[in-house]
Amino acid sequence: MSASTRPTPSEIRAYRAANPKMRERDIAAQLGISEAALVAAECGLTAIRIHGDANRFLDHAASLGEVMALTRNESAVHEKIGVFENIKTGKHAAIVLGENIDLRVFPGAWAHGFAVTKTDGEDLRRSLQFFDKQGTAVHKIHMRPASNLDAYQALVEALKLDDQSQEFVPASLESEAEKDSQPVDIAALRDAWSKMTDTHQFHGLLRKLKLGRQQALHSVGKDFAWRLPASSVEEMMRAAAEISLPIMCFVGNPGVIQIHSGPVTEIKTMGPWLNVMDPTFHLHLRVDRLAEVWAVRKPTADGHVTSLEALDDQGEMVIQFFGKRKEGVAEREEWRAIMEGVTPLDVTVAA
Repeated sequence: MSASTRPTPSEIRAYRAANPKMRERDIAAQLGISEAALVAAECGLTAIRIHGDANRFLDHAASLGEVMALTRNESAVHEKIGVFENIKTGKHAAIVLGENIDLRVFPGAWAHGFAVTKTDGEDLRRSLQFFDKQGTAVHKIHMRPASNLDAYQALVEALKLDDQSQEFVPASLESEAEKDSQPVDIAALRDAWSKMTDTHQFHGLLRKLKLGRQQALHSVGKDFAWRLPASSVEEMMRAAAEISLPIMCFVGNPGVIQIHSGPVTEIKTMGPWLNVMDPTFHLHLRVDRLAEVWAVRKPTADGHVTSLEALDDQGEMVIQFFGKRKEGVAEREEWRAIMEGVTPLDVTVAA
């Protein structure tokens, strides 16, 4: 949408007032604007512009006490209730290693921040919301009854910007280079894959071979990666819940990867949404947007590790699962049995 056709802040607020039950992301989509533009239109009313630097926020985050941390992409929403602790900031990457809030933060993707206050009946709902240069949400922090509101107010004052304009102009989206369509050197891929000693080496393997994740999964062979139906996500989660098996669930975007480690119990479906509604972990996953689901086996020094990885129609990761384990300890047989017991998408019989 060009600047001449972009709705004004007053027009945004009027549309929002006329559609009080519509979700914010849906309002933004209807108006053809970013979610950050929707929030910015409320500056001076229910929103305050704050510094969008991830590390500056993390310097204050522990003081907030118990909060709900929310990370999402287009197809999955990951919510964790807990406190920010064991924080290490960094220019290119930061980390939060709390008992419940476990994040990998990439500050380069953070650009804009807002402190938002909403009225919900007689209650005030306060949140900190951070967006990238285009206005897409990277991370949100919602205050809870046990949060330290004095610390919240101090954080907002410390990070408040002089610029409190209601206009939001998104940066132009950088065009991505076309993906290389050259044939994959399968022998080189399988050799490098088989020599991994840690799952964290996978990204380096892809960079070295100039491959995308989807390309690699399609090419490496069924002994390392095999296709599963979209229904396998729910099947896996219910199987893990039945035996109280702790799992790891990763949801991310370019600015944050958020991780749940532990069992899941309350699994519910609603239309296309697969939901987990546990005391400190909520997950909302659009199963209908999972274009490919894979079981992936990666070698490590402790034996192979199995993951379930779901991609969207652009080949981007939507959600990833592992069995919970400690470094230096082999993968649990219960997790391996669940993953190897899920019916593959294409069942073939060896000759």
